[in-house]
Amino acid sequence: MKKGKTKVSMKKNVKRLLVFGLFSVVIICFVFVSVYKIINQIVEKYSEAEVLEKRIAALSEEEEELNNEINRLQDKDYLARYAREKYFYSKNGELIIRIPTEN
Repeated sequence: MKKGKTKVSMKKNVKRLLVFGLFSVVIICFVFVSVYKIINQIVEKYSEAEVLEKRIAALSEEEEELNNEINRLQDKDYLARYAREKYFYSKNGELIIRIPTEN
């Protein structure tokens, strides 16, 4: 009778190990997928951060140029010349002729 019990208990042990092994494989797969998703999100955020840093740099340059333009527009002579060139304002008796430039 001992021999029969050992075969039954062996089958139970094998079943337990099989169930435990399958459960472990599922858990490990779930962990790997979760880690992969998190790493992928981190890489995307770094890429997004690089793009935003480049945009910040470009906007900072533009801000500096606009501040320089504001400072130049404070000068009356520059403002008068700018208005004549940009909006074709002229002094009394002055004729404006625009010559097209090749770009």
